[in-house]
Amino acid sequence: MNMDDKDIEILKHLSVDGRQSARQLSHRLGVSTVTVLSRIKKLEKENIIQGYSVRLNHELLGFDITAIIEIKTSKGKMLEIEDEIAKYDSTIAVYDVTGDADMVIIAKFKTRGFLSDFVKKISAIPNVENTLTHIVLNTIKEDDRLVE
Repeated sequence: MNMDDKDIEILKHLSVDGRQSARQLSHRLGVSTVTVLSRIKKLEKENIIQGYSVRLNHELLGFDITAIIEIKTSKGKMLEIEDEIAKYDSTIAVYDVTGDADMVIIAKFKTRGFLSDFVKKISAIPNVENTLTHIVLNTIKEDDRLVE
């Protein structure tokens, strides 16, 4: 899909406030509401916009522990393992990576006990060779919005 500057501006504005109406967005961008609506529909159809959600303050919800877990796998089962780990509610992100680990998982927990149970479940998945867990001490920035 060929995107132009208006598409990028729409994405930026929706990333900041996904609740704003097409009318509000059209006023901010200086284009018609119909133009904004048709571009949003095109971005949704092309799967660039995959849905709408809220940004949560995990700490205020009691999820004080963020873990970054490196995982090594064996026997070419990485994709199956990733799919399994992605199903857990605590999992925020699953990444294939280069380096010593095959994948990195970002997950959030309310207690060390929940983290411990999670790591034990992961370790019990067939063909998981090793895990290395890092606990985040301070979060400086955690934001997946599109910005230039």
